[in-house]
Order: sequence, then structure tokens, then C-alpha cells
Amino acid sequence: MATPAALLGHGGRLGAARTAWPNAPTPWLDLSTGINPCPYPVPALAPETWSRLPDPESLGALEQAAAAAFGVEDPSRVVATAGSEAVIRLLPRLLAAQRVAISAQTYGGHAEAWRIVGAQIVAPGDPTADLRVLVNPNNPSGRVLPRDQVLDLTDGPLLVDEAFVDVDPALSVASLAGAPGHERLLVLRSFGKFYGLAGARLGFLVAEPALAARARQALGDWPVSGPAIAVGLAAYADPAWATQTRLRLIEDTVQMDGLLRRAGFEIAGGTTLFRLTRAADAPRRFEGLAQAGILTRPFPWDETLIRFGLPGRELDWRRLANALESL
Repeated sequence: MATPAALLGHGGRLGAARTAWPNAPTPWLDLSTGINPCPYPVPALAPETWSRLPDPESLGALEQAAAAAFGVEDPSRVVATAGSEAVIRLLPRLLAAQRVAISAQTYGGHAEAWRIVGAQIVAPGDPTADLRVLVNPNNPSGRVLPRDQVLDLTDGPLLVDEAFVDVDPALSVASLAGAPGHERLLVLRSFGKFYGLAGARLGFLVAEPALAARARQALGDWPVSGPAIAVGLAAYADPAWATQTRLRLIEDTVQMDGLLRRAGFEIAGGTTLFRLTRAADAPRRFEGLAQAGILTRPFPWDETLIRFGLPGRELDWRRLANALESL
């Protein structure tokens, strides 16, 4: 069957998968995203975390904790949001760009957000662009630009989406975004992917103070929920967990690559949170995995590509291995 259009736009669309393959075994194993399957352990939350509106002091504390984690000296440059997607949709209304350079083979939400406001999307090397958008590491290829090469692109306004940079923090340019001499550099950071808590909907914009202030005003008084603030504060205060997680993800990636290669996939790219694979018969393999209740991610620009997130539990690893053997 043809891949449902809803599954080509984003990962995580289990509702569309259940509709397309109603006889697939349940529960579904969702490997269509690049979200850490072993999330940060959510601390016990005080009841008032749920019953009270978040106060400005707790939001400010979260932004200070994120600034420290990102190496940003001035917390006023860090704006907490309900996921980085919220900022992706907001920035076209705050910036005056009309020609935006975005790769066709990256996260599609960027181009979609700019098209909505009437901007023209141009190729990454187009010299007429008045804003460049770079996803680093790229999604889905995993391609990375070293930090110095990213900074070489700041001869004009540059928006860097660092949604997956927590797996390799040395790549990040967030510490410089909006600082004196780097006012034209903006950075987006995601909490949910590396910390495995995408449902918290927590992300950050790092920008020069005046733009950060405009973003705060546009987002309003309660841009982030109380539980998300509490979890973010706990996670950013726990660097040991982050270090251990990076090591575990490296080990899991080695295991994943072995499974995929034995099943006849070529490893075409990825990060330690997801693997991009290639196979001449990828549509058939995607369908076979879906029939087994395993959702992966196809791409509209190249039907030979499939992206795999990592399983978490040992049971999930065995289920994937069995499904790959039966393809």
C-alpha cells in the first residue's frame, strides 16, 4: 500500500499508523522519532505544580539553569518555550526575512513556517537569502558542521536548530548566540529529544536580548507548564545523568547498526539518537515493519531511505530483531 501522507511529514504519528494497519500487533513500537527511549527519571512533583499557574520566578530559574547548561553567560538571552517547534512557528512573525535559505532535506517544519508568512524558500547557498537556517546535527542525515564552520556562516543572520546537539555538546554555538559580536546568530535548543521527555514540550531560543524580550512578550505570561519547569530544573542540574546517557547511546548505536546491517540495510547517516538507512526495497521493508507493529520513518524526497529511532527495553530490541529477520 502507499505510505499514508501523514507519516511523511513527522515521526510519532501512531494514530495514522493504527488506521493504516489496523491488524498490526499492539502495542506499537514507535521508532519513527529520534527521542531517547530511556528518559530522564521524572522526580516526584509537588501537587501545587499541577494546580498553580507557573510563577515568573520559577520560569526565570529554568532559563538560568538552561543558560548554565548551554554555556550562555547572560540568561536574558535564553527564552523558555513550549518546545522548539513553538519558536520555529513564532520567528517568522518576529523577523523580517523574505528569502530564507533552507535545505530541502532537513526538518520540514522550518520551511513550512516561513511559507505560511509568504517568505520564499531558497537553496542554502543562495547569496540573496536574508536568513539562513541550519539544522546541526541535521535531521535526518545526522550530518554535522564543526563549530568553527557554523560561525563562518554568520556573515548574515543565521538560525541554528540544535535539537539533537545534546548528544555532542562540543558542536553547539548556543553560548555565543546573541552575545556581542554575534547578534545575528540565533539558536534553538530542544529538551525532549535527548532527555526523552518530548511530552513535556520544552525548548529554548537563544538570541540577542532585544529579540529575546520580543519573543517573551509574544509568548505571554505562561509559555511553559509548571511540570515542564520542574522537570527541566531537575534535569539540567544533573550533568552526571547526561554524561552516562551519552555513553549508553553510543553503545546502543553500535548494537543498532549491527542489527540493521545484518538485515541488509546500509547505514546512510544519523546520530546516536537515530539511524538513517538505505535499501533499494525500503518501501517494502517499511510496510513489513508496520505490519509487525513497528513504526519507522520514510521520506518523501528519497523512497530508499528509512530512519530508525532506538529501542529502549530489551523486549523492544528482541521484537525489532525478530521483525528485521522476517523481512
